[in-house]
Amino acid sequence: MFMETIRKNQILRVKIDAYNSDAAGVCHVDGFAVFVPGTIVGEEWDIRILKVQKNCAYARGEALITPSPARIDPVCSCYGKCGGCDCRHMSYEEELRFKLVKVNDALAHIGKQTVQAERITGSEQTEHYRNKGILAVGNLDGKAVFGFYRERSHQLIPVEQCLIQDELTHRAAAALVSFMEKYRIPAYDEVSGEGVVRHLFCRRAYYGTDRLLCIVARKGFGSNTQPLVAALLSACPELTGILLNVNKTEGNTVLAGDFYTLWGKGNIRDTLCGIAFDIAPQAFFQINPPQAERLYRKALEYAALRKEDLAFDLYCGAGTISLCLAQQAGKVIGAELVPEAIENARSNAALNGIKNAEFLCADAGEAASMLSARGLHPRKIVVDPPRKGMQEAAIQAVASMSPERVVYVSCEPSTLARDILRFQAYGYTLQAAEAFDLFPRTKHVETVVLLTRNT
Repeated sequence: MFMETIRKNQILRVKIDAYNSDAAGVCHVDGFAVFVPGTIVGEEWDIRILKVQKNCAYARGEALITPSPARIDPVCSCYGKCGGCDCRHMSYEEELRFKLVKVNDALAHIGKQTVQAERITGSEQTEHYRNKGILAVGNLDGKAVFGFYRERSHQLIPVEQCLIQDELTHRAAAALVSFMEKYRIPAYDEVSGEGVVRHLFCRRAYYGTDRLLCIVARKGFGSNTQPLVAALLSACPELTGILLNVNKTEGNTVLAGDFYTLWGKGNIRDTLCGIAFDIAPQAFFQINPPQAERLYRKALEYAALRKEDLAFDLYCGAGTISLCLAQQAGKVIGAELVPEAIENARSNAALNGIKNAEFLCADAGEAASMLSARGLHPRKIVVDPPRKGMQEAAIQAVASMSPERVVYVSCEPSTLARDILRFQAYGYTLQAAEAFDLFPRTKHVETVVLLTRNT
């Protein structure tokens, strides 16, 4: 029996033969899976069993016996602590291999599909690629510090420099905590609900010079506001806007409540696929624009739009995909539940002089009913849901419109595979898939797939 084979604290010599979806190495002992973070396929390790469950076990690497040629020095002092970069111990080539296998394993085992993604498009930039950075601010030994919460906890891990964040984020954070110390402004304490500063949020334009800093706090800074602005501009002269977000909510929601412009502009302007976008702090925008452009070009290729086509974009957000579709389709209708995002989408359409895009504040079912009532039947539908994927009712609503093609953009292979299986029940077949790495050094991967209606 499994429980008799492996015991807690047991030391075993094993060979890593696979990865799980979190980039942890997997070995097999008497046919049972043991997960070992920080290991690479092909390596031989002495491991210590930490936890034994009914069908698997979790272990820690104690000694590396035979390293993989793909092993590299993680270099980051926070690796393994902050929970951010799961793949920093492996070469980028090995990371891409892991991610492609992750996508295809999900398609095969969860989605029961024979079609596989044949390639993954890697990112040209693997360090400092993020155009958005969020740092938590807290107290440590009576002093304000900034950093990230340890994975699955609210233990703050201080950082000096995160290798995937923009350098501006850390410079601004250092200036902020220095100001807090000088003016005796306390960081927010989640337990007591006391204190002021909660987070710092930076967003930069990739194809422009706009740089926005937003301080998230329980209340404003009163008479210290202008000295704070001066201190931040002195440390970060490239800033084009400084905002305050007064967030009085409990829990870990970063951006909530009211926004106030303390200095300069309240948003940034960037471009994606040649289209200009005004982006508010709370608006969704892809964090790796060059990779997002490659992803969207593939989505457009799968959509195979014609000038007479009506296209529908579900989960349209601020209209990024919708406005790309509008360049090739006769008309595009985007739907999104968040009113602020819909307003943002409409203003971005106007900004670019795009007149063949319409936006509805509605969920999938409501939007389908609205289109049906108007006698509209989209030939092509694009969906880009959040990590949790699509609800069954949304899939049913999309299928009820009988589009020729459904292009599904996903940031989570497991929910993508589940939803492909659901679409299959409504008469749709997976035709093609391709993976894109928008999040180098992490376990996350984007996928775009093409589903066609059975005839």
